[in-house]
Amino acid sequence: MSSILPSDALGRRIVCDTEYATVQYVGSVPPTKGLWIGVEWDNPQRGKHDGNHEGIRYFKCRHPTGGSFIRPDKVNFGVGFLTAVKNRYGLNDEQDVACGKDNELVLGKKTVELVGFDSVLEEQSQLNKLENISVRECAVSHVGQKEEINRTCPNIKSIDLSKNLLSSWETVIDIASQVQNLEILHLSENKMKFPSAETPGSGMFDKLRVLALNRTGVTWVEVLLCAPGWPALEELYLASNDITVLERPTNVLQTLKLLDLSSNQLIDGNQLHLIAHLPRLEKLILSDTGISSVRFPDAEFGCKTKMFPSLKHLVVDNNKISQWSFVNELDKLQSLESLHCWNNPLGPEKSPETLRQLIIAKIGQLKFLNKSEILPQERKGAELDYRKMFGNEWLAAGGHQDPDKNRPHEEFLAAHPRYQLLCLKYGAPEEGELKRQQPFTLKNQLLTVTIKCPDKPDQKPVEKKLPDSMTVQKVKGLLYRLLKIPGSELKLSYESSKMEGKEIELDNDLKSLQFYSIENGDCMLVRW
Repeated sequence: MSSILPSDALGRRIVCDTEYATVQYVGSVPPTKGLWIGVEWDNPQRGKHDGNHEGIRYFKCRHPTGGSFIRPDKVNFGVGFLTAVKNRYGLNDEQDVACGKDNELVLGKKTVELVGFDSVLEEQSQLNKLENISVRECAVSHVGQKEEINRTCPNIKSIDLSKNLLSSWETVIDIASQVQNLEILHLSENKMKFPSAETPGSGMFDKLRVLALNRTGVTWVEVLLCAPGWPALEELYLASNDITVLERPTNVLQTLKLLDLSSNQLIDGNQLHLIAHLPRLEKLILSDTGISSVRFPDAEFGCKTKMFPSLKHLVVDNNKISQWSFVNELDKLQSLESLHCWNNPLGPEKSPETLRQLIIAKIGQLKFLNKSEILPQERKGAELDYRKMFGNEWLAAGGHQDPDKNRPHEEFLAAHPRYQLLCLKYGAPEEGELKRQQPFTLKNQLLTVTIKCPDKPDQKPVEKKLPDSMTVQKVKGLLYRLLKIPGSELKLSYESSKMEGKEIELDNDLKSLQFYSIENGDCMLVRW
């Protein structure tokens, strides 16, 4: 523990008994004697007051119990970067020795015979080879001796400095200036002061690809002020920073592929328009941001927006999305392939399976939903279900099987922007398949179906009475008993007596005959 009070103690980060704080006051606290340090704790339950002690205001805290006074010898002001590296990787300052000639070891002014020193040399060699360094939670507060980092660890590419005692962005610059090939930098959980004026590119972050600033207190304005120094940045993590408003990046962050804004309470979804023109952004993480809506006003339904041109992956878990208009808008994104949207009040009365089907049907190019791949068969089933589910609403809105008469009103098209496209893809729903289910009777349930094997002329057609609630899988079981062909090898389809010449595939084993609108007199075709 560092018990010497630094000359720049005010504003420094400290740790005391595993609790982190910021120094807000250094001085006397009458009537006691001696020096006190006034701190604001990260955990406000650790303190006793807000900086006002016995009627005297010594400093201010954001929380009424966020402040305390502690003696300097109880405080750890941290260590230099290289000291932390040596401690973490097994070579502390006491072991940092020089090697003389002829198997001699030089310790200060004394020379002794070198015995068993190979292990120390090996450790020094290991530091030289290190490319990925983690000194997370090692109380790093400053750079230490200049040029020592580059001399001792010249091959560093990745540094994890999260949850340390870094007080300012200037300290980060001091460390980075000695790392020539820095590509990945984790700085999360360091409450730092960031520049209030634009920081010109100095070259030290020219190779930086990944930067994590979660829980650092950084604002979006401060990010943009620092961003000119990150010309090659591809991934930026800014979770839990109380960022509420955004500004449009101008000539910065243009190489960004991933942006994490999770757990920042954005004012509204329109804030996203300000970052919508980052040309290479492929993944946007907006979990727990409070958003409930989003609009891309530059594109009509059925058209693609120019916003977020490269966005493939969108994460909106744990939000307030309750309207299907949010999902409809996502279909306007040119490149969207993957969506995470767990824990949103979207159709709370619907089952998770139904919600998944609706989302798949509404976003045509989606390939993954909540980390689960959407296979072609699932998409087809979801789109057919959707077409049938809203068929009566489509007819009532002015929809018609005759293309010349098919003019559903704007309200329906706004609620179901892909419906017309699904009608073109699968054909408009027939009135027969949209009939409401009749009250249950055995008579109503039984269908007379002719079963044919068109590729097997020797196999005679068979007429069967089947319940319309029977699944395709059970039909295959029945056919196995008739034909002795395993159900896994059978391919079923049917021809409707109302749609001559049109063959409809029964491609989902779990669906019923009623789902496919099979009626009395229809012909089921069996192939293997």
